[in-house]
Amino acid sequence: MLEISFSKIKNSSEPLTHIERDVEMRPEFFKRSKDLLIDAKNVHLSGDLFYEEPFVTGSFHVTADLVVPSSRSLKPADYHEDFTFTENYIDRKPTKVELEDNDTIVQVENDMIDLQTAVEDNILLHIPVTILTPEEKEKDVYPEGNGWEVVSQATFDEGKKNQINPAFTKLKNLFDDKKEDK
Repeated sequence: MLEISFSKIKNSSEPLTHIERDVEMRPEFFKRSKDLLIDAKNVHLSGDLFYEEPFVTGSFHVTADLVVPSSRSLKPADYHEDFTFTENYIDRKPTKVELEDNDTIVQVENDMIDLQTAVEDNILLHIPVTILTPEEKEKDVYPEGNGWEVVSQATFDEGKKNQINPAFTKLKNLFDDKKEDK
C-alpha cells in the first residue's frame, strides 16, 4: 500500500517532497477492474507533493504496461500507459468554494494520503475506449458468429446507401401494376 503522511508534507522544511516508486497492484484492484484490465506490470510513479494552505497538492507521472481486452474481440491486447495527473488533498471536509475552484479534492483519512488508490484509479481512467490487437489493426479483422457479424462504420454506411426502403419497393410495384392495367 502506497501512502504518505499529510502532516509530514505540511510540516516539511523542504518546498517539495519527491516520490519515485515502482507500484505493485493489489488483488482487490484487479478484482474491481476485471472487465477493463487483464494485467498491469512495470507500474512506476514519480511526482512531487507540496503544501499550500489548505491543500497538499501532488503532481504525478505514471507509466505502466497493461494487458487489456480488445474493444473489438475481447482478446488480450498490450497497451502502454504514460500519463500525468494532479490531485489536491485536504485533512478536513472541503468547503463549497474549494470544491468549485478545484478539479480534484481528496479528503484524507487518519493523516494518510492514499497514493495507491490514486494510481489505480487513474490507470483505469486513462485506458482508451478503443484498443485493438495488432492483428485487428493490420488486417481490419472483425468478429462474427452464427448469423451475425461486426462491420466497420464505412461498410455499414455503404450498405445503408444501397439498401432500398421497403415502403418505396411497394410503391414501385404499384406503378408497375398501373402500367399493366393500361
